[in-house]
Amino acid sequence: QVQLVESGGGLVQAGGSLRLSCAASGRTFSNYPMGWFRQAPGKEREFVAAINWSGGSTFYADSVKGRFTISRDSAKNSVYLQMNSLKPEDTAVYYCAAVSFRSYYSGTYDGDYWGQGTQVTVSS
Repeated sequence: QVQLVESGGGLVQAGGSLRLSCAASGRTFSNYPMGWFRQAPGKEREFVAAINWSGGSTFYADSVKGRFTISRDSAKNSVYLQMNSLKPEDTAVYYCAAVSFRSYYSGTYDGDYWGQGTQVTVSS
């Protein structure tokens, strides 16, 4: 079992930055690839970024590539999403997830465990 709690969301103006954090608990956290997903009102949840167990490999949705950076600190059992140059279309609830191994290696990215989400609102 992995328990996940996100923090760091809020209201920011377009062009600004936010850093999301995800605190994980559970003995198997360090074995999991981790990911960030988001869901905007009226839309399906979508993949944002993923990182492998060591932090050595990262993957991003085209819509955030070059603006967002995912990282992890296994010593702190935490995963982060640094979001720069934010746009109004980045407004969504952001979820941290422990990504299933099958979906990670197939590139389809889906979660085995999910946090409760944190709201990010970008004003124009």
